[in-house]
Amino acid sequence: MLFKITGKHIDLTNAIRQYAEQKTSKLPKFYDSINRIEVILDGNPGGTGPSVNVELIARGEHSNVFVVSEQGEDAYQCIDIAVHKLERQLKKKKEKQRNNKHAGNGDFQ
Repeated sequence: MLFKITGKHIDLTNAIRQYAEQKTSKLPKFYDSINRIEVILDGNPGGTGPSVNVELIARGEHSNVFVVSEQGEDAYQCIDIAVHKLERQLKKKKEKQRNNKHAGNGDFQ
């Protein structure tokens, strides 16, 4: 799985980089076909509104793209919440795929 982290208007420390990679490394457990995860941290240098915007983009096979965005004051907390949102999206997608495999009415003669 490829991992890419980008910082806009914010200095990315090794701690933030490792934290984001650690949290997102568990995502393929929820949806197997994820092959690339991008984390974009955007700081707000102006000072009005939330100071950090975190966007997670998970790309899977067959052009499946999952996007989550979270805003807040603490980058670590935003990463946690965004990963949790993405986990819910991935679980929902996997559940739909499992249910669609057995969607037939079963009337065979």
